[in-house]
Amino acid sequence: MTAIHPALRHARIAGIFYLVIIALGLLGELGVRNALIVSGDASATAQNLIASRTLWTTGIVGDLLMHVLDVPMIVILYFLLRPVSKHLALLATLLNIVQTAVLVANKLTLIAPLLLLQSPAATRAFLPEQLHALAAVSINAHGYGFGIGLIFFGFACLVRGTLIFKSGYVLRALGVLLAIAGISYIVNSVSLLLFPKFAAAIFPAVLLPAFLGELAFALWLVIQTQSRNV
Repeated sequence: MTAIHPALRHARIAGIFYLVIIALGLLGELGVRNALIVSGDASATAQNLIASRTLWTTGIVGDLLMHVLDVPMIVILYFLLRPVSKHLALLATLLNIVQTAVLVANKLTLIAPLLLLQSPAATRAFLPEQLHALAAVSINAHGYGFGIGLIFFGFACLVRGTLIFKSGYVLRALGVLLAIAGISYIVNSVSLLLFPKFAAAIFPAVLLPAFLGELAFALWLVIQTQSRNV
């Protein structure tokens, strides 16, 4: 049995949570929203939401579970990186908490379309086309809210990437990958707010480095710490 660095003692749990978070994120975006949202067609999207309400709400519940798992993972990552720099580890933690809080609040923009499309008061007050347009606006707002949250997460990844690179007990290449992931998130979100056409042109390719960097880090946490205990 090989000795494990004390900071890595609970890292495997964080890695497992991280992998579940990635899976739930993909489920919500690719398995639910991309399947139901018809780009440029508010009426078709509204019909899909009404016909597949359970699928839509399943995506919301999956997102909320993802954010619940964020909390223990953030705590474990703080203790993982605290030996390198307590203050920078705390900074990354706070940035990540802000991101999670923003994304949780942002889920209301996914609930609003259901209220608009199925509320008797709304259906009496507005024409169907108006309700469809309002629902589409709310869904689009979710994309911007998601981007705003990821600005904070991007900076958290930059800080964590620096700490990992300096740690000596986590693979240094993972620090580089996580820092690149942070830059990807920041570029995507800032472009969405300032240069929407450019953002549309580079999406989703701009987020590929983020996906690979986070996935590599999560897998290392699981596999490396597992191998050191056998």
